[in-house]
Amino acid sequence: MHKRTKVKITFFVILVGMASMFTAVVTDHWAVLSPRVEQVNATCEAAHFGLWRLCKKAIYISEADYNGKGCGPISLPGAENCTYFKHFTPGDESEIFEVKTQKEYNISAAAIAIFSLAFMILGTLCLLCSFKKGNDYILKPAGMFFAFAGLCAIISVEVMRQSVKRMIESEDTIWIDYSYAWSFACACAGFCLLFLSGIGLLLLSMPRMPQNPWESCMDAEHEVE
Repeated sequence: MHKRTKVKITFFVILVGMASMFTAVVTDHWAVLSPRVEQVNATCEAAHFGLWRLCKKAIYISEADYNGKGCGPISLPGAENCTYFKHFTPGDESEIFEVKTQKEYNISAAAIAIFSLAFMILGTLCLLCSFKKGNDYILKPAGMFFAFAGLCAIISVEVMRQSVKRMIESEDTIWIDYSYAWSFACACAGFCLLFLSGIGLLLLSMPRMPQNPWESCMDAEHEVE
């Protein structure tokens, strides 16, 4: 397969990875949190959140089987109320996380995700420039940018995972149960596609290896002549 064709296939995979990561960043279904159901025939508030917004959903519980368990599932009908996080407002305390350390985790995850988007944009610009004849050398920085974007994505995922873990373990919050949702899965998929595609571009940017041991010897003889 020709090198140009390999680059185009890798670019298609990168586009899928970018779409996955962008979807993860702008949506709010990274994690679902559930408080304990204290009584039946009453409402409880489950929540799902992402990097920028948290949504609380009032779910009516009528079955006795849910008593003492986590509120949900989140797919049940109910009134939903969403609020945006004020990540970068100095001195602003979040009413959502209740613990300052947990808010800092969420700020870190959002900031790292923004770096991932920036690396994706830089990588795309480099890759588009490499399609011009004689610009194959730009594949190397493009591959590095996409690999960095993938690394930022998985770091953001891990920071968010630690944030959810601390919220569940903290005595200052009401959450007793959690699950990761489809936005979290999109971020993981974005990491895999972007990081592997970045490594692939780096490999494609390397000089072609000789197909047989005599090929390099023949090149050496021509250089001597």
